[in-house]
Amino acid sequence: MKQIFFFFFAVITTAITLNAQSNIVDEVIWIVGDDAIFRSEVEQQRIRAPYDGTVIQGDPYCSIPEEIALNKLFLHQAGLDSITANESMVTNRVEMQLNYYISQIGSKEKVEEYFGKNLSELREDLRTMARERSIIEQMHQKLIGDITSTPADVRRFFRSLPDDSIPPVPAQVELQIISFEPAVPVEEINRIKEQLRQFSERITSGTTEFSVLARLYSEDAESVKRGGELGFMGRGQLVPEFASVAFNLIDPKKVSRIVQTEFGYHIIQLIEKRGDRINCRHILMKPHISLADKNKAIASLDSIANLVRIEKMTFEQAVLYFSQDKNTAMNAGLMLNEKSGTSKFEYQHLPPEVAKVVYDMNVGEISKPFVMIDQKTNKEVVAIVKVKSKTENHKANLTDDYQMLRSYYENIKKEQFLKNWIVRKQKETYISIDPAWQNCEFQYPGWIK
Repeated sequence: MKQIFFFFFAVITTAITLNAQSNIVDEVIWIVGDDAIFRSEVEQQRIRAPYDGTVIQGDPYCSIPEEIALNKLFLHQAGLDSITANESMVTNRVEMQLNYYISQIGSKEKVEEYFGKNLSELREDLRTMARERSIIEQMHQKLIGDITSTPADVRRFFRSLPDDSIPPVPAQVELQIISFEPAVPVEEINRIKEQLRQFSERITSGTTEFSVLARLYSEDAESVKRGGELGFMGRGQLVPEFASVAFNLIDPKKVSRIVQTEFGYHIIQLIEKRGDRINCRHILMKPHISLADKNKAIASLDSIANLVRIEKMTFEQAVLYFSQDKNTAMNAGLMLNEKSGTSKFEYQHLPPEVAKVVYDMNVGEISKPFVMIDQKTNKEVVAIVKVKSKTENHKANLTDDYQMLRSYYENIKKEQFLKNWIVRKQKETYISIDPAWQNCEFQYPGWIK
């Protein structure tokens, strides 16, 4: 019966073209359970890959259908377990992805041309994918979320590893930091505000389009490519000062008052509201710090560093009194690695200016003041750092690297559990692959029975 279904489905899809730019005829190439995989799905995923951050391993006409099939196994189980997507998260993902496409490809028109679809169609495709991704992530978590380990488990695992299988630990460093922005002269702030007021007058009078001025003058490197357009965002995705003004805008023809945020000074124009999301344009202008002001800030920070060196105050006290880095000020200046969730950094994961300064420093040493770009605000700040600890390249050991070994062991257990689950599901699920698509080295060979 299933073979008849496969043949019938393939026949009735013969006349469906892949997209407006292609003469390729669509067809059913796999069936997994009750779900068909179409050639068009594979082609679309291949086209999206460069802009989805996806690295396709091997032959895309083997690896992509297998990935889709794996997703269908998880989605089927999620349906049985009544797992549903978080629609708010789905919406945010869709808009972020669509905005990313526009920023990378150049414009809405170019995005439509590249994908062979208008934005409404593409948005619906992205919504389907984001919804499925959300469900699959929840399904993964349900399957492996309770897999943990005890210290005894980790010790047994480590002792069972052959010497050449013990994972290497790259050189790492722990740092404390004090940073602040050089003082901005009142004259510079007034200059920016006056220029933004002039922009508002030109827009309101109809002399110049907001998007034109944004492209010419805005200092937001991403939105400037889209005439200042940010794309649909929820209130929580915007800094509070900006969100408070943007969400109160009503008339798309009006321009907001000047808004100050940690990024600089903005004017905002409403494009559209959809429920609890908003799409708007903005022009961002940042105060420009003179060389004299930078040198003054460097001299001040150098004096602070010297007070710590001669033990007039501790580094921790200096952080509390002087640092403007809100991410570290209440943590004794300790920098936290968002990637690992710890305070240890590999050098390549540090801001480049910091990595260059600390590479040859010793534990306990305080750097000379230097200028760096704050990665959150993209603004110049002056900083000093203190090296709290350093570890050289070494093989992992239980004393220094227990948490890393625990994560390593648990990840192996989770990966093996999912592999076993997939193999079992392959045996339980009806699977049929068009003979023309079978000549592959699949990651899971159980597809062909």
